[in-house]
Amino acid sequence: MTFVIILVGAVLYLYPSSRSASGIPGLNPTEEKDGNLQDIANQGSLHEFLARLHGQFGPVASFWFGRRPVVSLGSVEQLRQHINPNRTTDSFETMLKSLLGYQSGMGGGATEALMRKRLYENAINNTLEKNFPLLLKLVEELVGKWQSFPEDQHTPLCAHLLGLAMKAVTQLALGDRFQKDSEVIRFRKNHEAIWSEIGKGYLDGSMDKSSSRKGHYERALTEMETVLMSVAEQRKGQRNHTAFVDTLLQSNLSDRQVMEDSMVFTLAGCVITANLCIWAVHFLSSSEDVQEKLHQELEDVLGSDPVSLDKIPQLRYCQQVLNETVRTAKLTPIAARLQENEGKVDRHIIPKETLVIYALGVVLEDADTWSRPYKFDPDRFMEDSARKSFSLLGFSGNQACPELRFAYTVATVLLSTVVRKLKLCKVKGQVVEARSELVSTPKDDTWITVARRS
Repeated sequence: MTFVIILVGAVLYLYPSSRSASGIPGLNPTEEKDGNLQDIANQGSLHEFLARLHGQFGPVASFWFGRRPVVSLGSVEQLRQHINPNRTTDSFETMLKSLLGYQSGMGGGATEALMRKRLYENAINNTLEKNFPLLLKLVEELVGKWQSFPEDQHTPLCAHLLGLAMKAVTQLALGDRFQKDSEVIRFRKNHEAIWSEIGKGYLDGSMDKSSSRKGHYERALTEMETVLMSVAEQRKGQRNHTAFVDTLLQSNLSDRQVMEDSMVFTLAGCVITANLCIWAVHFLSSSEDVQEKLHQELEDVLGSDPVSLDKIPQLRYCQQVLNETVRTAKLTPIAARLQENEGKVDRHIIPKETLVIYALGVVLEDADTWSRPYKFDPDRFMEDSARKSFSLLGFSGNQACPELRFAYTVATVLLSTVVRKLKLCKVKGQVVEARSELVSTPKDDTWITVARRS
């Protein structure tokens, strides 16, 4: 079975025909035109809606986007029956392309999709390899700033780590033009305007009802596209091919395709990297035992040397910490695919052209899969069964999205630098709540204090 992955909201516009829900248990439409969109809005997010849906109807459940039925899968066993391990497209990339209205590379067949995916992954791997000293420098600058703070000073994680992610992604993706703070600030402004609209993970039509919101979004998108096209043009004549965009330019992609892939990587790369780092530091500040165990591994493997790319695979406990961060934070809680041919999960028939949602956030807190699911416990990933479930869900191994693999590298450099120099301490009385969109992020900035290690 092959799947075309598609963003949840785009389905309303791309595939307006209606299908029966085939007797799968679930909700009837609340309104004929909007289906259950208002119910989703009432729950606060698609993830929270799906958690309630699966709690009520079990691991296979249905609801309605407009006049179109949707099937949601909310357990590892049902996902195992449905996931195609040979898929050639990446969910996050294609989800974003659908939302942004980008089509290139989505209709060229499996061979072209696989070549495009490999090129994209190679571009990320190349820039990490060639720019690792730059990444280390950016992290050391931030940690040096934290070292200068008094021990009672509250450090805002979202502000600082989004800044780190923006600098790292723009400089590694687009080159030295983004060493200028003015370029990064301009990029951040447009990034925030675009992500504030598409980050929800579905289009409820509300932007079209507000000309000011729509205008703000379209201006930001146009300006970002213009900057990316300008960067690509500037770098065409360069001999020093170190940035992500340079690898794309050496291929047979069109200028438009280079711009689109650069847009997807910079948009998704910034958000995923920033939030993986934010949640990892937050959880470590709340778990002294985990922090000390990580510190011991870093001392054993690295000593006093800075982390290097070839040493990262040896930091196994650090990998467990990041895996458990992704799981506990439900970092990317939704994936969606279009059923190209009729399929079956358990006894349920899923008709052709049904939108199938993978309720990853629901699965990541399922007590049947994870013991004590609400506890932050990196040791759970010592178990083979936990690693296999995590890989099946697309969070590790060959199925992991390239942006997440990039984020793991940045987060490993951050943790290996900061945990050897500083103790991370939680701020007493602080309650951190998550906002679950395409990427889960704290609702408000989250704070820590730091103390120097003796």
